[in-house]
Amino acid sequence: MAPHEGLVHPKEYDIKDSNVELIGSDLDHRVKHKSAMTEPAWNNGKVGQEPGLLIWRIENFEVIPWPKERTGEFYDGDSYIVLHSYKLGDKLGHDIFFWLGSKTTQDEAGTAAYKTVELDEFLHGAATQHREVQQSPSAEFLSLFRRISILSGGVRSGFTHVEPETPKEVLMLLRIFKHPGAGRIDSIIVHEVEPTWQSLDENDVFILDKGDKIWVWQGKSCSPMEKAKAAQVVHDLTLAKHIDVEVLSQLESRSKIIVDLLGGKDVDASKLQAPRPGFFSRSAGHDDAQARSHKLFRLSDASGSLSFDLVKDGQRVQRNDLDGNDVFLYDVGNRLWVWQGLGASEKEKALWLKVAQAYIRRLQEQQSSDACLTPIAKVVQGYESPAFLKAIEA
Repeated sequence: MAPHEGLVHPKEYDIKDSNVELIGSDLDHRVKHKSAMTEPAWNNGKVGQEPGLLIWRIENFEVIPWPKERTGEFYDGDSYIVLHSYKLGDKLGHDIFFWLGSKTTQDEAGTAAYKTVELDEFLHGAATQHREVQQSPSAEFLSLFRRISILSGGVRSGFTHVEPETPKEVLMLLRIFKHPGAGRIDSIIVHEVEPTWQSLDENDVFILDKGDKIWVWQGKSCSPMEKAKAAQVVHDLTLAKHIDVEVLSQLESRSKIIVDLLGGKDVDASKLQAPRPGFFSRSAGHDDAQARSHKLFRLSDASGSLSFDLVKDGQRVQRNDLDGNDVFLYDVGNRLWVWQGLGASEKEKALWLKVAQAYIRRLQEQQSSDACLTPIAKVVQGYESPAFLKAIEA
């Protein structure tokens, strides 16, 4: 029997896990470079050759191109790789994001992380690598899309298949909102949420698709931008079918119909207030992150043994604080940057992600917050992204 046969309960990826110790080693570089030269996803004639946005989904341990017409659409049971290439003077700059859905599995997440490093090898190690988690996307990631749709479900991959759960009566409930970390003012999240009245809140707009009719709930504190985006989503939903649409404000007594349809017959619709804690809470982990003082750490083996030392705490960090012979971790509260000097040793390069995740786990244990959701990004000396340069000059 094959090792994977008979497995019934696959392990979902735990963001706090760290099992990537070999990433960055000399052997790893050689293996990935050779593999990258034969990876069809990277050899399509566009990767690294022109500016633009390319997306792949991990399917059965393979990197499969994501349809261009579905740009901005993700499933919470999947892992994706997103490459953004842009003009940087007379050359191209690259950002590689591996995006992990809240219900993605260990095999999918591991493949996404591994293939991200391989893609960086294909781009000659000049890309900025980003780990993105569904619950806490970075401003740089959000700025790539005019709208992000996160739907329930997933693709068959490895040992598991995340099946979308469709209620018998309610087909779909979508929450429309602007994420607090959005880099562009028009960045909007469209997130499929549990079809129950507890998902409703006063700050956002919700779309309830019942199949025979579409209902729109406008929370009393929602923004005009969220209303406009909801109208676009409804337009897209009704392109393929001609059904009635009714828009109701929370301030209208008739909005109680939507609450009733979602199982809240004894609930006062006017008293639904802040969103529940969970995915994309407007304040989830945000206050804790902002409260952390900026810290700069040096990862070095110059003394013969590996050390991880605090260099600055709460003080302004500048370029001359970074030594090209080592690796530095810069915690700016809502993001952990890793800067890799060109002269860093193979050991330092190999351990950057393991050390970064260990640091995040320590914050999680000490502060009991959502530190594990902190985005992690690595830049290489001489190929720093505009976002990193802005961070050290802030």
